[in-house]
Amino acid sequence: QVQLVQSGGGEVQPGESLTLSCTGSGIILSDYPTDWYRDAPGKPRELIADITMSGFIHYADSVTGRFTISRDDAKNTVYLQMDSLKPEDTAVYYCNVARAKAWGQGAQVTVSA
Repeated sequence: QVQLVQSGGGEVQPGESLTLSCTGSGIILSDYPTDWYRDAPGKPRELIADITMSGFIHYADSVTGRFTISRDDAKNTVYLQMDSLKPEDTAVYYCNVARAKAWGQGAQVTVSA
């Protein structure tokens, strides 16, 4: 059974940092592209970062320069390092492997003064 298990998230103040992780079970993440999405209140789901099998990375304009996606193949884990967080980054964040039809359980990130 394929599972993506997320950890991280929480509440921080503007300008602070958080790291989300997404660990694969029953799947080797380096064999698939992995995406990070977020659901913010009143907004459509947004694809914010993705990493391909070969390590090619793409970011949405909204997070470029602040967020970093990476993968640790030894740990079978994909990370999303989020720096310089803003209130508009408040959302539930999900990792996704589309080709395996797998989603993480989601992690709430709240950025508030």
